Amino acid sequence: MNVSRPSVHPVEAPPLTDGANNAPRVRMKDVQGMPGTPGGLALRLCQFVFAVVSLCVMATISDFPSVTAFCYLVAAVSLQSLWSLLLAAVDIYALSVRRSLRSSGVVILFTVGDGITSTLTFAAACASAGITVLIGNDLDKCAVNHCVRFESATAMAFISWFAVSPSFILNFWSLASR
Repeated sequence: MNVSRPSVHPVEAPPLTDGANNAPRVRMKDVQGMPGTPGGLALRLCQFVFAVVSLCVMATISDFPSVTAFCYLVAAVSLQSLWSLLLAAVDIYALSVRRSLRSSGVVILFTVGDGITSTLTFAAACASAGITVLIGNDLDKCAVNHCVRFESATAMAFISWFAVSPSFILNFWSLASR
């Protein structure tokens, strides 16, 4: 009696390119909002615009330097606007030459920069909101102060922070998933 035994044959791994154009497979799809994407550019421009509006509103108030929290807000949104403008220019370049901004060094730089600027902007907006509430609600001195402008500048700083947050989270996620 002849018993047949199954035999194991090694199988080659599939090639890392697709058969059509021999292009390498992409590990992870670029998510809109990441550096070098149109969504990332839109976020950078929103960050820049809202930070500049906050800065301009504070600059029109003559007595803002008398309150430390408002000076901190001006410094934070100034840094935020410069950072966002610089990265918007990098995004425009990357989109125009069709370059990926997924290298490890670039992602680390973007993540650290976004983390620092977003933390500073959020802290400054919170401090300014606290002073604005103190002036408006607790001291009831809105008639002699510029409460509406303080509130507007603070709101613009918060909106700028809201636009930075997705950039930071996506960059951090990209960095952590390596």
